[in-house]
Amino acid sequence: MQNPVLIFGAGTLGKIALDIFNRNNVLVYGFLDDDKKLHNTEIGEIVVLGETDDDGFLKIVGQKTEAFVAIGNTKVKKKVVEVLNERRHVMPVNAIHDRSIVSENAILGHGNLIMANAVVNPYAQIGNHSIVHSGAVIDTEAKVADFVNIGTGAMINTGAEIAEGAFIGSGAVIVTGIKVGKNARVGAGSVVIEDVPDNATVFGNPAKKV
Repeated sequence: MQNPVLIFGAGTLGKIALDIFNRNNVLVYGFLDDDKKLHNTEIGEIVVLGETDDDGFLKIVGQKTEAFVAIGNTKVKKKVVEVLNERRHVMPVNAIHDRSIVSENAILGHGNLIMANAVVNPYAQIGNHSIVHSGAVIDTEAKVADFVNIGTGAMINTGAEIAEGAFIGSGAVIVTGIKVGKNARVGAGSVVIEDVPDNATVFGNPAKKV
């Protein structure tokens, strides 16, 4: 990556993204965050420059800088991504930890955050703007859609499908071939052995609706 990166979001995910870019020798231009209390403060010597919709900084995205959206709230994240797509005609870059294992045959979209010790196996697919936390496994031919959050140590087994906006809690296991619906939530440590409907919340071993 030749251009420096502007990170949208100066919270926990922003700090993780900064660490990943530093480890990959990618220069970070600065942070943008809507919390005014953070403006003009520094995170690891990188300044929080202003708000996420600041035209003065947005106008350099796609010309002088790349963008990465490090925001946990999906609704807010979608709005920022929309601004980048529509006003700047750019897609955020991926932030992939150097200690993750991502197969050359995996298929990744844009704007994904893949943390340390995560594994993405051959022919697995990850869409755009998803988060794969430390130690999670996306197994062969599993499919993860856009804006998905895969918790620490979770296992998405072969051929499983995770729909847009779903949340998979830490240590959860999605059994081979199972489908988790749009905006569904799977509690931490759950073992999912049957399909989860859209917008449902399941928990337990075996996982049941709550």
